[in-house]
Amino acid sequence: MFRHPPPGTSKKLYFAPQTCSLSPHIVLREAGIEFELIRVNNQTKRTADGKDFRSINPKGYVAALVLDNGEVLTEGPAILQYLADLHPEAGLAPVIGSWQRVRFNEWLNFIATEIHSGSAPLFNAAITEPVKAVLRERFFKRLDFLDTTLTDKPYLLEAYSAVDAYLFAVLEWLPFFDIDIARWSSLAAYQARISERDAVREAITTEQASAPV
Repeated sequence: MFRHPPPGTSKKLYFAPQTCSLSPHIVLREAGIEFELIRVNNQTKRTADGKDFRSINPKGYVAALVLDNGEVLTEGPAILQYLADLHPEAGLAPVIGSWQRVRFNEWLNFIATEIHSGSAPLFNAAITEPVKAVLRERFFKRLDFLDTTLTDKPYLLEAYSAVDAYLFAVLEWLPFFDIDIARWSSLAAYQARISERDAVREAITTEQASAPV
């Protein structure tokens, strides 16, 4: 049976503002887990505590979570599940083995592959506008699906969970692509609803106030 490392106060989240590392940052706060937040410069790969980020995560991208026992966990969906299961009383993930947990994993995979990965190429200045137009059309179909899904419910599952933190973080990128979320009324209302959560406001404010590296 898997056992979590014993709880402590030495968890470190390596993050960069306006990236997907916002979602584990939110979940850490939602779950009431003590942690240290360390900013990473995505260009130079230097960290606020003077390290080469690639020595922590050889993949070179955030997020990375250093656990109490020194293990390093990467990949947003894996970090989100770990944190949610570390403090199940926070209700950020359904119980392992339940049907709702299957749906939880389904949403994590959809967000990772269709929303996160689907929007990431739009950041690439080397991609021509005709190609971006094709990518944008496909991405809009995924947003159409989310908008329909959220028409008559406040969250992706029966209650707020870590998948909502993940989707929120990725949808925060839309202004960078000159995409107006108001086109999808249910999705816009969802984003506004999530933004009002204390943990979300605290995470965003803290990241904005962090000193550049």
